[in-house]
Amino acid sequence: MNQVLHFPQANLYFRNSSCGNSAFNSLKIPLEKSCFYPRNRTAFMKKERSVVLFSLPVSCKVVDQAEHSLVEKDAVCDRGNFTVFPHIQTLRNFPKEELLRKVVMVRFDAMVLLEGRKGHQSPPENAFSTIKYLYEAGAKVVLVGSWSKTINSRFSLEPCPSEESVAEFFSSVLELQVVPVKYVSVCMNSGVGDSKRSDILLLANLFHFKGERANCSKFAKELASGVDIVVNDAFSESHKVLASTVGIASFCNAYIAGFYFEEGLCKLKKIIKTTERPYMAIIGGGNLADKVAALHSLTSTCDGLIFVGSMAFQIMHALGVPVPMKLVELGALKEAVSVVESAKLRNIPLVLPKDFWCIKNHTLDQIEMFSACSIPEGWQPVDIGPRSLQEMIYLVSKCKKITWIGPSRFSSSKQDKCGTLELAEALGNLSSCDITFVEKLEFEEVLEKSKSFSNDNFVKTAAVVWEVLKGRKLPGLVALDRAYPYQVDWNVAYGDPTRPLVVDVGSGNGLFLVGMARRRKDMNFLGLEINAKLVDRCVGDIHRRGLHNVHFIATNATSTFRSIVSSYPGELVLVSIQCPNPDFNKPEYRWRMLQRSLVEAIADMLKFGGKVFLQSDIEAVAVRMKNEFLEYGKGKLVLMEHSESLEINELGWLEKNPFGVPSDWEQHVLDRGNPMYRLLLSKVIYIPSPLWLSPAKNFPVDSPNQKAKHQELRTKDGTQLPHLGFIGC
Repeated sequence: MNQVLHFPQANLYFRNSSCGNSAFNSLKIPLEKSCFYPRNRTAFMKKERSVVLFSLPVSCKVVDQAEHSLVEKDAVCDRGNFTVFPHIQTLRNFPKEELLRKVVMVRFDAMVLLEGRKGHQSPPENAFSTIKYLYEAGAKVVLVGSWSKTINSRFSLEPCPSEESVAEFFSSVLELQVVPVKYVSVCMNSGVGDSKRSDILLLANLFHFKGERANCSKFAKELASGVDIVVNDAFSESHKVLASTVGIASFCNAYIAGFYFEEGLCKLKKIIKTTERPYMAIIGGGNLADKVAALHSLTSTCDGLIFVGSMAFQIMHALGVPVPMKLVELGALKEAVSVVESAKLRNIPLVLPKDFWCIKNHTLDQIEMFSACSIPEGWQPVDIGPRSLQEMIYLVSKCKKITWIGPSRFSSSKQDKCGTLELAEALGNLSSCDITFVEKLEFEEVLEKSKSFSNDNFVKTAAVVWEVLKGRKLPGLVALDRAYPYQVDWNVAYGDPTRPLVVDVGSGNGLFLVGMARRRKDMNFLGLEINAKLVDRCVGDIHRRGLHNVHFIATNATSTFRSIVSSYPGELVLVSIQCPNPDFNKPEYRWRMLQRSLVEAIADMLKFGGKVFLQSDIEAVAVRMKNEFLEYGKGKLVLMEHSESLEINELGWLEKNPFGVPSDWEQHVLDRGNPMYRLLLSKVIYIPSPLWLSPAKNFPVDSPNQKAKHQELRTKDGTQLPHLGFIGC
């Protein structure tokens, strides 16, 4: 080993009601006391501005916290500030030089068609910025999206907006030439690589393809063919399983988030954040049964819930308040009772309207106000009344954070009385209050009338927010490249972060690195493994052993190797890839162990004289790894075939593990008596043109066979390099 490596200089708890039937698989919420203390709420009730709280007896059982304790390894919690989102690869942090002359497909969000309308202010970092950034970086940009006839009134004259109409729209907004095409695959246009520099292609509307909605693997593969990088900017569709947002991940070399997607994710994290108190949630809309898990989430984090939609009648019904049964959602009583019990368990208020504006026979000609308990037969509530509005405005005036999720209108009727909109406008008068509206276009009137709000206060993807509050993972988010945070604190990871670094890609159970770390205290060892459970096990093992020169990171090394290693203070001296799963070597399988981007990153990051160790128990896999390193190593990596310290058989494979520390699978293969196929490569100085050099003194090239092997080396343009001197071997 010395000869080979010789170089010159908190658990989070959640209490749920006994009637609740929701399971939070990813959203973990810390239990916190309400900031509206009971005595203050009693004072509110004694005032004239009293609100309708649950006052009728409701059975409530205190649930043992241990039964509902939930531990999320990916969650980060700090006094109520938590996140359950994976670290993803973003366009902002992707190496810009890697975009040059690459075919980059942008899955744009149909919402950008809405945001680009005349008179509508666009956020500073949206999908248009993504496209312009890629274009200016020298990428060949291909746009693809899915839109229906209802997406934008701009195209209302057409049954469904054509590709020509959408291309014209993008051209006007981007001030670039966008060319519509009728095919769905880049490969169908054989001239995409030679297309005019001024052209951005817009592929066919995915809305018309069944394979898109069915997440058809064959369709996804066809969509990704000919594409180097896919940029997902369709944040509003991240809760769906589509071929263009989920299935395509298996067939592209890199899958990263665009600026618009990243912005939506930041807003989503802002909603989840619970550090500001008091924190109230205003709930609009209906369908309580489908949203009960999300309501449990809100009752566990908020200091109160205000209902301004039809869900208010479900809560009233659960409390025993008489309401017309036609306004009650059938089959939702059990869920409504569980929400009431969950709120009572934390001693937080559920605020309900006390009066409503109602219309008769669905006509606005007859509109009157009734109390919540006395809505006559034949009358339909369309908005909250003035008394409810006054009480709610008074209550939210005490808050430091407010999230309004759901439509601002009480029903689909376009009523003259706008109590909920007046409530939304009143929020603009609050000082030092973090306010977020979650709905598509319901709050446009608020945005246009109030100078206090900007697009930063609006999230137009209510379905995505509801899914996260329900504790579900977003398929479109999970499919993106998982990237470790770029700010790695190496002083925490290692006792001395300046020592030479050894990286094991696909470190598995970590036995190889742990064995190496125990032998070589003068070096640091890093394991990159995509399986988070294995990483957790390795981290626990090194803590028990008290090792301070080995560290493990759960990540996809294919997309994150360069960013992680580039921030390391010391030098990278060895990279090992051992016994990858053979299935990972299928060309169409995205998560395969070895890809061009990883090889190029290793070739760039290694110090001169640094080594690459490859081994597998399957010869075809070892051959593939060797060929890819020689092909994509940029002329910097060569095989070590003539070192006196290495025993090489007649087929060119190393006879023994040069480090003397077998991995767990290697040991298993050897115990069975099967062979291992190993090789070492070394980084040399790359000569960009054929030059005759004197061979290095420590590298004999006297024999004809050795000279022939040297002459096999070539430059990038294919020119042979005879008698190339190897420096640093």
